[in-house]
Amino acid sequence: MVATVALGLLAVRGRGGGGGGLAEWSVGGRSLGTVFIWVLMAGEGYTSFSYLGAAGWGYSYGAPVMYVIAYMTCGYALGYVVGPLLWDYARRHGLVGITDMVAHRYGRPWLGAAVAVLATVFLLPYIQLQITGMGVVVSTVTYGAVPLGWAYFVAFAVTTGFVVVSGLRGSAWVSVLKDVLVIGTLAFLAVYVPLHYFGGYGELFDRLVTERPQWLTLPGHGAGPGGRGELGTAWFASTTVLNALTVVIFPTTVAGYLGARDADALRRNAVLLPAYNVLLLVPMLLGMAALFVVPGLAGADTNLALFELVVDSLPAWAVGLVGVAAALSSIVPMAVFMLVIGTMWGRSVLSLVPGWGGGERQKRASQTVVVLAGTVALVMTYVAPNTLVRLSLVSYEGMAQLVPMLLLGLVWRGLTTAGAVSGLVVGVGLVCALVFTGNDPVRGVNAGAVALVVNLAVALAVSRFGPEETADGRPDEEVLARDPLPKAGAVPVVGGAG
Repeated sequence: MVATVALGLLAVRGRGGGGGGLAEWSVGGRSLGTVFIWVLMAGEGYTSFSYLGAAGWGYSYGAPVMYVIAYMTCGYALGYVVGPLLWDYARRHGLVGITDMVAHRYGRPWLGAAVAVLATVFLLPYIQLQITGMGVVVSTVTYGAVPLGWAYFVAFAVTTGFVVVSGLRGSAWVSVLKDVLVIGTLAFLAVYVPLHYFGGYGELFDRLVTERPQWLTLPGHGAGPGGRGELGTAWFASTTVLNALTVVIFPTTVAGYLGARDADALRRNAVLLPAYNVLLLVPMLLGMAALFVVPGLAGADTNLALFELVVDSLPAWAVGLVGVAAALSSIVPMAVFMLVIGTMWGRSVLSLVPGWGGGERQKRASQTVVVLAGTVALVMTYVAPNTLVRLSLVSYEGMAQLVPMLLLGLVWRGLTTAGAVSGLVVGVGLVCALVFTGNDPVRGVNAGAVALVVNLAVALAVSRFGPEETADGRPDEEVLARDPLPKAGAVPVVGGAG
């Protein structure tokens, strides 16, 4: 943890000691190359879920967990197109996040502030989940010597320590350390665990096929009344499409886009990232292997399936290395979540307050919000852990409702403010209604996908038949995103006048 903080702080060496404006702090001065962008965005994909949730889902349900690999890979492919669009739009107009883009596209600062508040509500649960995940990891790999309460605080302190000072650049540097450990530990476990417990993959797969066949097909284990039989083909396909669309406009993903040196770095990154997803197969498979080694895990304990194998079979020093890799898999994404919340509030909310706009004061305001957001998540982890966890049920599906407002709005001038806002309100309301009444999935289809279709329909209908947008005099080149493909010095505009 000391090395993590030191590495994060060293990231600003030679760059004014952490000085510079909000763009330097929040998007790395738009100067990160392919390698740093790759490890940073891969770091967002490898959270504590990779070690805990993926193994837990593999242990509890089996095949449905493969949706994670499916949607992330499809999302990276979509990011090949979307990433350069968003990067160029933000660079041309000096923007540093999705709330900036929304405010600029529709010409209404209040709309950017509203999106910042909504996104914060959906991001805070992720910070708490990373704090909780790191606490569980640290407590488990220290054989209970470090209590959960202290582990939660260490997660908060370490992350805040380097994020406030070095911002996105510090997160990218720490991601390098994390990726080295993640690749090394998961590659080792992929070979060691099957050999140690089963003599190889042949025996493991034979036992899965003969003793646990329901784990190998959709809807996985637990089909039927009271189980998870709804995790079938329709759920798998709809969740993959929804999450692939969402991940490309997720505030933390966009922060990675905007930190790139150029659009080609993002295209190369989109080509390389899917290969990293292969590693996610390891915790999923080892979670299923744990069925035969530590049977009987239930509830939240299923998330410890992988670490039960690690603690049971490895010497303490090796357990420590795996634990550090898993802990850093909580710290890196948590750092970016906190950074994005701080940036959104500093740029889109507090900037509306007289005397808080622009310059060093805006950056300090953003850094203050980082500390406050982390503190809120930490306190909630201690005093009301189930509150944010319950909210996390709608976080990703709720964030998906921003897709029409952001993506469609940036390529089609015809989407009006009234249409975008109406669709967003209806979509978020429908997601909350379906999820909190226990109707997710809806006849086997992801509730977020159902809400997104309704959101889009409402947005199009209101844009077509609702009040006309007052012309603001800006040409399409000013309002719409474009792909900065090098074509004889020309840059084509994506979309036309609505």
